[in-house]
Amino acid sequence: MQDRFTSRLTYSFWIKTLLAGTLLLPFLPVDVYGEPTAVDSKPQAVKQKPAEIFASRRHLYESIGQMTQIPWYRLAAIDQYERTISRAHPKDRKHPERLTGIFMTSPAWRGWLNPDETDQHPGSIVFFNGYGRDGSGDGVADANNDLDVLYSMASIIKNYGNKPEDFNIALWEYYHNSRAVQRIQQFAKLYEHFDNLDLFDHAFPVPLGTNYSYRSTWGTKRSWGGYRIHEGTDIFAPHGLPVRSTCYGVVEIKGWNPFGGWRIGIRDLNNHYHYYAHLSGFDKNAHIGEVVTPGQVLGWVGSSGYGKPGTQGKFPPHLHYGIYRDSGLNEWSFDPYPNLKHWEQEERKQKKAKSK
Repeated sequence: MQDRFTSRLTYSFWIKTLLAGTLLLPFLPVDVYGEPTAVDSKPQAVKQKPAEIFASRRHLYESIGQMTQIPWYRLAAIDQYERTISRAHPKDRKHPERLTGIFMTSPAWRGWLNPDETDQHPGSIVFFNGYGRDGSGDGVADANNDLDVLYSMASIIKNYGNKPEDFNIALWEYYHNSRAVQRIQQFAKLYEHFDNLDLFDHAFPVPLGTNYSYRSTWGTKRSWGGYRIHEGTDIFAPHGLPVRSTCYGVVEIKGWNPFGGWRIGIRDLNNHYHYYAHLSGFDKNAHIGEVVTPGQVLGWVGSSGYGKPGTQGKFPPHLHYGIYRDSGLNEWSFDPYPNLKHWEQEERKQKKAKSK
């Protein structure tokens, strides 16, 4: 009797599962398999030098780009954004070391109604409306195969078209997060502009050899506008000293803020937001949406802020420099002092090496 009851339950489960899959069939994408490619189906990032990793990733992006007609820099931008989110959520997005940083949950990869939790068969995955695809041409949709993972993401994007506006729609439909869409657009802009993946050099925010001083002031108390902590490092310097970009990035915000005065914000490829405040003015080339490079002048040291637009002189001239991490849903500040010391030392070494 018990066996008969169990059999009926099993039969009922499979009938419901097949019925659900059948109802989803009209909405499934047509393509399942990628064309075979000469690229190694599981290129490994382990034990490679940074330059070799960047070269391998570029080759991967271009290979999948040729298969899907999606520009390499858009695929690179998605991949880098995914990598930054994994750094913010390492436990939730854990996966083996590989070239691509794209992460999909097991249910999303195989299909939410798919009863086989380890399914790697492209046919059954597409039947259950999973994202997993075979990009290497070996007949397997492996969630840890670089070609399969990137091709699967590219297939999602390709369904919406190849125009810039189609790309934005595809990103929204996948992430349902306007912050994600903006970040990936910014990353793609940087990659397209420089035609390079290695955009992680830095510079100290004011010129070396000039009169400036700073110490770790992150976390100290502030009272103007309500009690709060100081979310940055103050670099005291003469009024009018140039303020420089510390990174490759895109100007995200520019203008007046009651606390920071004339301020500007830069987004880099690590998904860090670099905040420069209390400026006396902006460089004419520092516009929202513009690409900047390490050492490029953004504005000049001042004492603006703590009041309505134009308020000056409520404190000595200095640059307030802060860095914020993006978790995908919100941002939080962290102490920039160790980075500033490192960038200052590295720039000194570079200048010394050039002078020899």
